[in-house]
Amino acid sequence: MENITHTGIVKSISGNKIYVEIVTKSSCSECHAKMMCSAADMKIKEIVVPKPSDVEFTVGEEVNIVMKYSMGIKAVFISYLLPLAILLILLLSLLAIFKNELLIGLISIGAIAIYYFVIFLFRKRINRRFSFEIKKF
Repeated sequence: MENITHTGIVKSISGNKIYVEIVTKSSCSECHAKMMCSAADMKIKEIVVPKPSDVEFTVGEEVNIVMKYSMGIKAVFISYLLPLAILLILLLSLLAIFKNELLIGLISIGAIAIYYFVIFLFRKRINRRFSFEIKKF
């Protein structure tokens, strides 16, 4: 598994950027009983991809969006694993200091909120590290 690939449709092209719409489906969205089940889930996402200089794309064209597998692992680490580690370390260390569990919970949740706020502030810098490629079928 070197690359993660999704199929999308070019929605617009402006300057050096191509806006591609991707439909993500949960694994049960293909089920024949999805109308009876509330677990079926589909989301439409828009991804901005740098326009390659050697290939031309048109609006409405079906394309592949490719991201390196290692970048996906890094994204999971930043968005899920690191906050979980911060939460567990805070909870366990504060339990040894304080006896008020409500205070411990509020401090831990506040720390995670601060973490995600810092991620939000540095989103442009983080976005530069995650790059997608666009390829024709």
